[in-house]
Amino acid sequence: MADMQAATALAAPLSRDAAALDFLARRRSRPARTLGTRGPDRAELAMLLTLAARAPDHGKLEPWRFVALERPAMARMATIVGARAAALGQDAVSIEKAVAAFGQGAVVVAVLASPKPSEKIPEWEQLMSAGAVCLGLLNAALAAGWGANWLSGWMARDAEILGALGAAGPEFVAGFIHIGEETAPPPERPRPDIAALTTYLEG
Repeated sequence: MADMQAATALAAPLSRDAAALDFLARRRSRPARTLGTRGPDRAELAMLLTLAARAPDHGKLEPWRFVALERPAMARMATIVGARAAALGQDAVSIEKAVAAFGQGAVVVAVLASPKPSEKIPEWEQLMSAGAVCLGLLNAALAAGWGANWLSGWMARDAEILGALGAAGPEFVAGFIHIGEETAPPPERPRPDIAALTTYLEG
């Protein structure tokens, strides 16, 4: 009898979460330039990071980690990025754009891809896990009522910028997640044609 009940429980579908499906159908990243300077405090940010870490992670390697930049650290990073961009010979518009990115939002979380040595889990799979964490954090922030955006750019791979973030070894930034209050309605954008992108293999 107990075995039959267990089998029935396993066969039953999970409860449909209509609210979660509705959120996913409506979710929209907010342009970082529209984010205000009010955002989650450290306790709420810790909760959002905890949710983001519930990501696929084959082998439980945790091949990622977080570097949180609050407003003072964002200002310091803007100065570092501006100087680095100038040293690389970037034009004035590019330098201004790079510096401005670190003034957008209340907090920027650099999600560092941090692949671990493993005989079983290839690096590419670990990097996909880091990407999943970025999307998880983006969605967690949006679901919590904040605006959020996932950015990258040349800063994500530059050795000097990575050093300023405390990255080491093979680490690099999988995404800069900007979080802050919404100051403008998010614009809509064209969505993919799923039928054109889907192939069903014949049995």
